[in-house]
Amino acid sequence: MKKRFSISVIALLTFIVNFNGVPANAPTIAKAPKSVSISFSGAYSLYPLTQLWASEYNKTHPDVRFDIQAGGAGKGLTDCLSGAVDVAMFSRELSPSEKTQVWSLWLCKDAILPTINSNNPYAKQIKIRGIKKAEAQAIYSDGTITTWEDFLGINSKTPHKIDVYTRADASGAADTWASFFGKKQDGLKGIGVSGDPGLADAVKKDVNGIGYNSYPFLFDVKTGKKIPGIEVIPIDVNGNGTIDPEENFYDNERIFQKAVNDGKYPSPPVRNLYFLVKAGTKPKPEVLAFFQWVLTDGQQFLTQAGYVPLPKGDMQNSQKKLAAASGNKS
Repeated sequence: MKKRFSISVIALLTFIVNFNGVPANAPTIAKAPKSVSISFSGAYSLYPLTQLWASEYNKTHPDVRFDIQAGGAGKGLTDCLSGAVDVAMFSRELSPSEKTQVWSLWLCKDAILPTINSNNPYAKQIKIRGIKKAEAQAIYSDGTITTWEDFLGINSKTPHKIDVYTRADASGAADTWASFFGKKQDGLKGIGVSGDPGLADAVKKDVNGIGYNSYPFLFDVKTGKKIPGIEVIPIDVNGNGTIDPEENFYDNERIFQKAVNDGKYPSPPVRNLYFLVKAGTKPKPEVLAFFQWVLTDGQQFLTQAGYVPLPKGDMQNSQKKLAAASGNKS
């Protein structure tokens, strides 16, 4: 009888639970980290870089989920102001009224390049002479140059009409390209196409096409060479009717990046790229932490992704602006 009683007591003690309702001898289970999300919308030009940054950031911050959608700088601004997303990806300069509505963080630079189809019948001549600012305006805004023969000053009984392509969406690329010759996006003529990838594809498919793109969409990130099917029209910066050796820096992405850094390529079409948040709202701590990483560790990925880092002084200004927004006086 005593033996049975002892066994019963042992069995009872085995099932005694602690004050949390967990068996006393149960192993401790670590709580899963709380997952947070950061949403982005906006410029196609910043889309691949933001994706890369998110992927690299997740290696050390797996609890952060990123939702990144491209749709043009205009859509990003609208989504940001409406509260649909946390952050807008933005690729043009803000107007005075827009500056009162958002807080901006300057990240890096890229540039817009005019493009033609690689099989354009005059591709070789176009690359030799380039395009002047006034000619870009005549093709894209004034409509006074309508054939490739007009552009090159060639007489032909069978002229090749220039098929002009532009952006259909509210685009930082379009606004930057237009500002090169003193216009705005609404001053550009042509067939409207949505997105950087769509515009590049349209020119690739049209032997007589002309377009413009952010250069990360024109060069292969791995090789640095131009993507097959599309060719860059060099800009005749000094306007002498030919591309001089110091103006010829388009065959390789790294060479072009250096030209942008050295100020050899005009600005515009060199432009600044930004993250925006709605003014008057306190960004999530996770957003501020990601921004801090972008301006420090994240900068190492710019060149390999096809973007141009900010000069040291400008980067320090961005870091100070972020520190002030984060409440850090240092």
